[in-house]
Amino acid sequence: MTVSFMPFWKRPDPAILPGMFRRLILALLLLCAPAAALAQGHGIDVRRAAVSTADDHYVLDADIDVVLSAPLDDALHKGIPLYFVLEFEMVRSRWYWFNDRAVSTQQGYRLSYNALTRQYRVGVGAFYQNYATLSEALQVMSRVRRRQDIEPGTLTKGTPYTAGLRLRLDTSQLPKPFNLNALGSREWSLGSDWHRWTVTP
Repeated sequence: MTVSFMPFWKRPDPAILPGMFRRLILALLLLCAPAAALAQGHGIDVRRAAVSTADDHYVLDADIDVVLSAPLDDALHKGIPLYFVLEFEMVRSRWYWFNDRAVSTQQGYRLSYNALTRQYRVGVGAFYQNYATLSEALQVMSRVRRRQDIEPGTLTKGTPYTAGLRLRLDTSQLPKPFNLNALGSREWSLGSDWHRWTVTP
């Protein structure tokens, strides 16, 4: 009597191997994209964020890593100002309706370089300050210590809210040729993901 065994693993058809290999490489590239951006040495990352109370107002406290890409650095030193937007929100979840966005604020930054004085300037609203180095100028956006004036009664005490913070380059403020470059380009579309945490007033 002859006994035959079915192999538990079947050798794949050689014809489908190239397609499988391409899909595997694509998946690995997608997984490694954030690491690749980090390795290139540019990007924005919210490392830490918190909201605390002080007397009759709230204070937003955050640390953000900001590193310009080579094209943005080159544009800055050619006299193109860069505009950044710091976005902050506090959202209350509601099971019976859409989520309630109780707080939503924005803070704009204008970063520029003067080739004559070799100084960097950061504008926050009507306030401007000059800095000797780019790292000093970026520190203004990296160290957020901002008072949040929230109207009384906006937040319900004892109710958890989901706070969110992100910093991004406002590509709409770039000149048109640079704006076109920003479409679909990681080096021009600089911005962090939303950093979210829970706050209970």
